[in-house]
Amino acid sequence: MKKQKWKKIKIKRTRSTLKRKALLLLQAGFALGLTPSPRAHGYVLRELAKEWKEINDEYLKRIIQEFRYEKLVSWYEKPDGTVKIVLSKKGKRRALEYKIHEMKIKKPNKWDRKWRVVMFDIPEGKRSARDALRNKLRKLGFEELQKSIFVYPFPCQNEIDFIIEFFEIRNCVRYAEVTNITDEKDLKLCFDLK
Repeated sequence: MKKQKWKKIKIKRTRSTLKRKALLLLQAGFALGLTPSPRAHGYVLRELAKEWKEINDEYLKRIIQEFRYEKLVSWYEKPDGTVKIVLSKKGKRRALEYKIHEMKIKKPNKWDRKWRVVMFDIPEGKRSARDALRNKLRKLGFEELQKSIFVYPFPCQNEIDFIIEFFEIRNCVRYAEVTNITDEKDLKLCFDLK
């Protein structure tokens, strides 16, 4: 009995991983061909990215059908029999969710002696966005100075811009780069900086 439960969990993880991969590939603009015409199908398969080839063809068709049902993609059939699949607004949003969960900040070899400070004042009406921002900053390795002020030593403005756009809190968040913070010795210890 326990072995069967484990297998189901493993299958679900693999399935969700493949669905995530398919959605991200669509979001990146990779071609996907589902066509009844063997000639067109052969052409599309030759043109596909390596990533698509890792997914079983029948399984991929099922995933795309699920995406259609969930309104994550739009489906256009061309006169030559090929099918064009485009992410809907909802699909693009879902793809962004996957990207935000996988986000990491690259650390340069040498610290430029600047602190990156993220400050926010998010109203109670957007409490879930505020909590999500706080949690994401912690996961990325930011140090919390106060409830709404976080600091990080490496360049991360693009990542912060992406996060605040994703949570739709642009007007509530400020980003700053500063060269001096009082009592920064504690922060240097936290980030293992010299």
